[in-house]
Amino acid sequence: DDPRRLDWKAYARCDRYYIKEFEADTNLRAYFVVDASGSMKFSGEAEPKIQFARRVAASLAYLLVNQGDAAGLSVCTDKLHLEVPPSRRPAHLERLFNTLGSLEPSGETGLVQALHTIAEKISQRAFVVILSDLFTDPEALGDALQHLRYRKHDISVFHLMDPLEIGFNFDSPRRLVDIEDGTALVSEPNLIADEYKTALNEFLSAVRAKCHDANADYQLVTTDTPVEPLLREFLTARIVRSKH
Repeated sequence: DDPRRLDWKAYARCDRYYIKEFEADTNLRAYFVVDASGSMKFSGEAEPKIQFARRVAASLAYLLVNQGDAAGLSVCTDKLHLEVPPSRRPAHLERLFNTLGSLEPSGETGLVQALHTIAEKISQRAFVVILSDLFTDPEALGDALQHLRYRKHDISVFHLMDPLEIGFNFDSPRRLVDIEDGTALVSEPNLIADEYKTALNEFLSAVRAKCHDANADYQLVTTDTPVEPLLREFLTARIVRSKH
């Protein structure tokens, strides 16, 4: 160790050598990446996905800041990449909460580009929490996750889906509208349910595999899931993982 980092005051008190640790090396820096594309305002059988993302991000940020860690926020659409730089000051939480509360989902997703931007911008190892329905190309998503992994970041992904998107429980013809680009089609759900579920399972498997390849924690979460037990299990799993 560099002798310049010796804590001479500590040595004078206890006659033992201690090395000064820099705060940036010992405190966690977390970035919450919230997808604010149009599909995140969808609400079928539960609250809108964006509201669920708000609650998860706000709860984890509150816990982090109150234990002395830094929390920041990155909000992305295809036209917007809004950032609240990480800080460990309690007063910083108000700005983060206000930003989350003012989100109005619109347009197509800009998640992949936002992740590449974060990977390039953050020089120190950080905890990156992604909250999105991940409606993007799995290959492109995988490349962005690998970029974060290459930069040594710790990645957790909350894949948010409405229960209706999973179950596809319709009993009559429906006009289905793409919230992001506005295209629409009229369909008979009973005729396409099997094909839909096959495509959905292929998509979920591809996304899960890309997260696994990047060593990212992955959780598929429906928006009717109670937040408190979800976060308790998430934090417990992280503590267990950190010990191995």
